[in-house]
Amino acid sequence: MTTHIITPPRIWLSCPHLGGMEINFVEDAFNSNWIAPLGPHVDGFETDLEQYVGGGYAAALSSGTAAIHLALIILGIKPGDEVICQSLTFSATANPVVYLGATPVFIDSEKDTWNMSPQLLEEAIIHRMRLGKKPKAIISVDLYGMPAKLDEISGIAAKYDIPLIEDAAEALGSRIRSRMCGTFGQFGILSFNGNKIITTSGGGALLSDNKIWIQKARFLATQARDIAPWYQHSETGYNYRMSNVLAAIGRGQMMVLNNRVAARRFNYHLYSEYFNFLKNYGIEVEFQPEPEEWYSNRWLTIININPCKTRGITSEKVRLALEADNIESRPVWKPMHLQPVFSGAPFYGNGISKELFENGLCLPSGSSLTTNDFKRIFMALNKVCIKRKDRQRTETGMVTLVENNI
Repeated sequence: MTTHIITPPRIWLSCPHLGGMEINFVEDAFNSNWIAPLGPHVDGFETDLEQYVGGGYAAALSSGTAAIHLALIILGIKPGDEVICQSLTFSATANPVVYLGATPVFIDSEKDTWNMSPQLLEEAIIHRMRLGKKPKAIISVDLYGMPAKLDEISGIAAKYDIPLIEDAAEALGSRIRSRMCGTFGQFGILSFNGNKIITTSGGGALLSDNKIWIQKARFLATQARDIAPWYQHSETGYNYRMSNVLAAIGRGQMMVLNNRVAARRFNYHLYSEYFNFLKNYGIEVEFQPEPEEWYSNRWLTIININPCKTRGITSEKVRLALEADNIESRPVWKPMHLQPVFSGAPFYGNGISKELFENGLCLPSGSSLTTNDFKRIFMALNKVCIKRKDRQRTETGMVTLVENNI
């Protein structure tokens, strides 16, 4: 007799979560035959974004990477220039610098948000200027939705007259006090990739208070076609505009954005409760800090697992324990200064991003996680975090924790 092992359904790290209204906007695009790039939903989505972040202008684009690329072009970055970048980030932050023949200069993290260190940023600027290589732009990142120390970073950028690009690809809905992420620099970057807080399947946006710059971005993103009855081009353009259909999805997603932020923050709360409980068993982890007056969308919940505080349990052991139950988790971004492709780039460091990469783990954080999903996650974590003899009597407590909080 053949025994069939039933694999439980996959729990993803961060999967798309539709709200129901998207189909109405998409049907409108189909019914009006606005299927090609551009159209009324692109205009509407841009307006929705502008209103949500509190003003300025938005250009809806094909990706967040495209937005960074256009921002650098508009700022006049040329081959041989240097652009300062946060090291602890996804490669899409730094890749557009290389597209333009410029050199990224990587800055390590600080402990309060795990984002770019303002102290190292200023040290790097001073050192590069002494070498006769004043950076032409700064790209900060709001890592996993946590705002960087943007007051300090923007102040340093202004002090040395260097434009700031805020990579808020993961941080739509995050803010410092009442100021929304994406609005602290000359440019802000958003992403609507399938795993983000809201999605257009694929897409991004460029934000700025400078209307002329956003108009320029829209022009460059539509192949830089001049105003003429024929196809005429005086500049190199790009096929970077968002389609009307994808923008229609985005308009529906904007209607549930605040709910999605609340759900992600609630996920963080549940994980906090669970790991607080695990302190009784000698397991103590560190969560990505949220300073006072900061408000993170908690796009992903991240833990730093120091084996010295977890009875020798490592982040990789936890990841494998989750994977054994078909639950996706992921190491923290590998810092850019450790990536082979950027091995020759300048780096100003303190070791924090390397330590976070070695010990950090991104936990399942989708806004559609259910009670049963969390029960599975916690039971899988119990297997690696709690000794077998103690496990059975903790299971009831785990179920109660989840059910009392959801």
